[in-house]
Amino acid sequence: MNSTPFSMYFDLINGISDEKSTTKRYLSNMKGMFSDNDELENMLAKEDVLAYEFYELSLPEKEGDLLFGTSIVYPGKVGNEYYMTKGHFHTILDTAEVYYCLSGNGYMLMENPEGESVAEELTPGRAVYVPGRYAHRSINVGTEPLVTFFVFRADAGHDYGTIETKGFRKLIIDENGKPVIIDNPKWKND
Repeated sequence: MNSTPFSMYFDLINGISDEKSTTKRYLSNMKGMFSDNDELENMLAKEDVLAYEFYELSLPEKEGDLLFGTSIVYPGKVGNEYYMTKGHFHTILDTAEVYYCLSGNGYMLMENPEGESVAEELTPGRAVYVPGRYAHRSINVGTEPLVTFFVFRADAGHDYGTIETKGFRKLIIDENGKPVIIDNPKWKND
């Protein structure tokens, strides 16, 4: 059995393949993602904290197969903005994805190239469908890790570059102890 506290979730899918891919993203990997760059730099001067990680099976990325795994977004904030994943479109833009919340509380923030945005709450036992053509990011608004199971077509690929360049149109911030959706003042409309 793995020693990480969330290994039991990944063990559910471990029987299919022993080849796992792990990606860890620290706050230093999230530069430009948060609205308060000064606060992020202040935090990094003290410690480079793990913001999120995800595990997926190493399967052939071919049409007709499904890629799946687990994502863990840790609790925390940069200024008043909750920890989140970088977010991405899929390289094959029409690709849909499903997330199933195993534990924690958060939101799936989604937007399409035409500017439509939606935020769906993630609570234990709730599935969120991300339609094709929507960038998406998981945001932890709780006090414990937000753990989700995800699945999408294996050949879909990831486009992180668009989000790294432009950001999301909306942010979810903590306002008086509650999550609030606001316009992103740094969003770049080219």
